[in-house]
Amino acid sequence: MQVIFLAEKPCALTVNGAYFGMVDGFEKRAELDVKDGLFCEFLPPDHLPVRFRFDEDFLLSPPPQVDLYFFKGGVAVCCRDFVKSDPTLSVLWQEKLGGTLLTLCMQGRLQLNLENETGFHIIPLPEELESCKPFLSGEEIVLEGDGCFAVLSRAGKLLLLTEGTLLERGETLKAEIPFADSMGHTAVIERRDGKLLSCVIRSRFGPTERTFALAFFESVLIGADVSPFLTETLMKKAGSLKKFLGKYTSVTLTDDPTLTGLVYERKPHVFDVRYFRVTLDGGKISNIIEE
Repeated sequence: MQVIFLAEKPCALTVNGAYFGMVDGFEKRAELDVKDGLFCEFLPPDHLPVRFRFDEDFLLSPPPQVDLYFFKGGVAVCCRDFVKSDPTLSVLWQEKLGGTLLTLCMQGRLQLNLENETGFHIIPLPEELESCKPFLSGEEIVLEGDGCFAVLSRAGKLLLLTEGTLLERGETLKAEIPFADSMGHTAVIERRDGKLLSCVIRSRFGPTERTFALAFFESVLIGADVSPFLTETLMKKAGSLKKFLGKYTSVTLTDDPTLTGLVYERKPHVFDVRYFRVTLDGGKISNIIEE
């Protein structure tokens, strides 16, 4: 089986104790047999390693820090959410906002302790929010980090966690959220008291010949205008595209510009990649076929 190794942090990868190389956002490939039950270990600096045996049990139910993406002939193994090796409890800041006591601390992982009349709540957070600052937006609590933010309820529920830039703070929260897609789409949203007031999708640039099909499937996913991609005949069926393609979570590029991989969640941490080919007529998509 072809195996692709990826990690959200630079890691030294070993397979059965032998050094395989450094792994990060760029893939490392290997041919492994699940019957061999090889022992794999991701070793990121200043963080605890992630270890697993590459066998049938692993492919059915990976550990929480591993996501599996099954594609034709293989699987991508993506490690994330590493725990810092220093177990010492460190309080980063403590503030009281509107009767709610907030304590941001690090103990292997970043977490926010929230305490008020609703009780005591522990909210795990990504390391990107380690330097965040809190403020109130109506009845909601906002944690603003560098290029990311989180919105929480007073009852300790994480309502929104995303990359993005805050444009307005106050009773109404306005933010620009990037989709990290091939056309540089962003969504400018306004929300107040837990309700989305508006959402405007913008793009920074158009698709190239190489990314035309990719950009189309990304546009369907985020709800952007797909009319520039479709022939007049297929545009009449645009309303049924979501039903035809199903509920996919992301899009992947292939070596063939007319073939695109769509990622579907099978269960938590396990995904399937299905491939769709487009036929072009006059520079626009006239047909979509699953392969």
